[in-house]
Amino acid sequence: MSKTTGRFLLIGLPILIIAAFIALFVILGATQPRPERETPVPRPAAVFVAEAVQSPVRLLVSTQGEVSPVTQIGLVAQVSGRIAYVNPSFTQGGFFEEGDVLVRLEDEDYRLAVTRAEALVTQRRQALVREEAEAELAAEEWGAIGEGDASALTLRQPQLADARAQLAGAEASLREARLALARTRITAPFNGRVREKLADLGQYVGPGARIGEIFSTDTAQVRLPFTDSELGRAGIPVAFRADSFETAPVVTLGANLAGAWREWEGRIVRTDSSIDPQTRTLYAIAEVADPFGAAAEAAGAPLAMGLFVEARVPGRSLETAITLPRSALRGADQVLVARPDGTLSVRTVDIVESSPQRLVVASGVEAGEFVVTSPLRGAADGMRIRALDSDGEPIFPGTETIEPAAAEAGESQTANPDANASVASAD
Repeated sequence: MSKTTGRFLLIGLPILIIAAFIALFVILGATQPRPERETPVPRPAAVFVAEAVQSPVRLLVSTQGEVSPVTQIGLVAQVSGRIAYVNPSFTQGGFFEEGDVLVRLEDEDYRLAVTRAEALVTQRRQALVREEAEAELAAEEWGAIGEGDASALTLRQPQLADARAQLAGAEASLREARLALARTRITAPFNGRVREKLADLGQYVGPGARIGEIFSTDTAQVRLPFTDSELGRAGIPVAFRADSFETAPVVTLGANLAGAWREWEGRIVRTDSSIDPQTRTLYAIAEVADPFGAAAEAAGAPLAMGLFVEARVPGRSLETAITLPRSALRGADQVLVARPDGTLSVRTVDIVESSPQRLVVASGVEAGEFVVTSPLRGAADGMRIRALDSDGEPIFPGTETIEPAAAEAGESQTANPDANASVASAD
């Protein structure tokens, strides 16, 4: 074998082998059957639905407010003195009854003033008796020896008028001394409780000094804000005043207290005289009678002052209205309706009432239609869904699967930006 032939075998043989392998792969790729392209079928989203019900509805207005006493006053001393007695009930949170003496000041000085005034009245009364006797004697003497009309001075009329004035002044001083003595005893003007105690035994107080703050337990009140639409639903006029407590509109007040939900019944007795300029709401005043007595027994707990309560006011009645679960609302005014063909319809509704339990609408949904109550992201009009009832059973059997052609149409509709313009919120 020559050197040229050997060199050709060393270089050319590997190239021929590689070329043969490449040709083999090309032939196999050309003869292998190609797989058919399949269009993926989208799986409808499973959602829970509820039926829209048409029936007579009593509207309900919900609002909130803080409990406060109807009557609350500050106890102020009218005379000066050292506090000599404090009622054991006169303590923060203490109960008292009308007429109870809460605080008594030292009254010795005032008793002495009464004694002096009584003595002065006695003196002035005796002086008046003497003047009356002298005036009578002067009149008799003039009748016996005098001629014509006697002067007022002769008949001692000025002296008699002065004696009467002196007696009236002494009697006024006596009444003033007795009044000051009575004011050393500070009594309760109503049944109530002590909110704040500002003075105690042995403390010297002067006229105008604050001793404490008390409130009446006969009636509690709650100021409830209402918007214009809420006033319309509740049927409460803007300038409202109830004829009596018994005929006033009923309101239910509720709050979590002592680890349990409590409810108290009250009455809306009036509305405020003007609309709040900052919140643009009108306040209605609800009152609860005997919040620490009968109302407390009915609710299982007293209606404490300062408690923040939720209020439910029964409003006007609608003969026909559509009621939906509250979970059907998406965004501000949209609901999702499941069509019988397994597609979704985004509707805008006219909301009459919205509460945590229900949604009352006047239009947008027909009775018997099914609204989506479970979360659904990316909801759009025409979207394929599988509607299920509360037990997980299909509402519209036969809509669980779709044909490829329909799937392609659905994909093109979802991809269209215009079709997604009506996307509803999933909140």
